[in-house]
Amino acid sequence: MTELLTRRALNRATLARQMLLRRHDVPLLDSVEHLVGLQAQTPQSWYHGLWSRLTGFQPERLGELLTSRQVVRVALMRSTIHLVTAADCLAIRPLVQLVIERSMSSNFGRNLVGLDRDELAAAGKKLVDEQPRTFSELGKLLAEQWPGRDPASLAQAVRTWVALIQVPPRGVWGKSGRALHTSAEAWLGDTETPPMAVDELVMRYLAAFGPATVMDAQTWSGLTRLAEVFERLRPRLRTFRGESDRELFDLPDAPRPDPETPAPVRFLYDFDNLLLSHADRSRVITDEYRAQQFPPDGPMPQIVLVDGVTAGTWKINRSRTSATLTVRPFSRLAQSAMVELAEEAEALFEFAAPGATTRDIQFRPQPSRG
Repeated sequence: MTELLTRRALNRATLARQMLLRRHDVPLLDSVEHLVGLQAQTPQSWYHGLWSRLTGFQPERLGELLTSRQVVRVALMRSTIHLVTAADCLAIRPLVQLVIERSMSSNFGRNLVGLDRDELAAAGKKLVDEQPRTFSELGKLLAEQWPGRDPASLAQAVRTWVALIQVPPRGVWGKSGRALHTSAEAWLGDTETPPMAVDELVMRYLAAFGPATVMDAQTWSGLTRLAEVFERLRPRLRTFRGESDRELFDLPDAPRPDPETPAPVRFLYDFDNLLLSHADRSRVITDEYRAQQFPPDGPMPQIVLVDGVTAGTWKINRSRTSATLTVRPFSRLAQSAMVELAEEAEALFEFAAPGATTRDIQFRPQPSRG
């Protein structure tokens, strides 16, 4: 009989894969590779994602990896910007190309009817390779070649058909810059990195997010028809049954801790992949979270984990000399959890507001919603 994995067992297994049961002492590149990247459409909030997962995390070092082109920010899974290693950028982008095209077609496709795809992609690539450009600049220049066409749609078509890197200083810790883009080939060199096999991508997903169903993997990647991939991989995987009676797949030797393993409190960043990478998110997301009815199109809140599940939101307000961390629980917290959150908050202050001489943590109720 197939072994049952309770929701709590799934929670602890996923937290272990996501490096959230404890902080890990591993090299930055290895951690980014293991996580198959971090969702990173905001300029810098994803730095908190690695701070929550690594011991002695130095954001300046991650900024150096961006400027030295060892990691990049590029549209990948679900057509969203991810921070990934240079090697993963080149290997994964061809696999999810159809996902990105599908997203563009539903939003801008009607404005591109009749255009020659190869001609437009080549023209756009030439422009961003001459110098990195914003999408607004790119669209205006392309509209000179295709008068009467919507500039934003032209720029999005190039984003779709050409792997575009968002270049530093945008995204570098403590710095700012416009959202300028160039092609992956121009930024990383004309390498001959082969596309990743879909089987490998699924195995990488399970290592970072498993145990998981076929639908979970499809939700994370945006890819379809993965059932046949899982069937092909079945001899190499272990299978379990979840509380919903769905079949779960996993790597045989991946960590599956005791469900009673303590889970430390954590301050997750907005768009943390822990919350976005399963079709059934009940292993982490609670009914109290769903009751908040956060807007589906954002902005996403920054989430507090208590005992491994969503327990509230958090936000830091900073001035030159002070910082206030406001935690808004979804329900009443145990005193022990509040103490643990206060201790973790001190570490967060050291990371996010090191110059603040006055630091305060406040616990307030969630604001009422219409």
